[in-house]
Amino acid sequence: MAAGFVGILSFELHLPDGGSLKGKRRHLLHTKAQLERRFGASVAEVDFHDRWQRSRLTMAIVRREHGSVQQALVDAERYLSMQEYELVASTRTVLSVESDLPVRI
Repeated sequence: MAAGFVGILSFELHLPDGGSLKGKRRHLLHTKAQLERRFGASVAEVDFHDRWQRSRLTMAIVRREHGSVQQALVDAERYLSMQEYELVASTRTVLSVESDLPVRI
């Protein structure tokens, strides 16, 4: 039995009402805080730092069981798709802590 799994959700957001970097940061801080609180995730903005209406973030979570990681990623994706911004794209990856190789989801 594996010692745990790491789930990674990389996603791109379109913020159609974004009129400034300050406004974008406000939305992203709220989104990151919600993902951290709801899913125990670590979240970072990884691309499009200078764009007002676009952002790419990556979220990581750790769970004991593969199914738990997979469900948390699905739930996080669902949460993101129900917000005022547009979830443009997302990719999910699950890694086994022991093997460090991706596990099919």
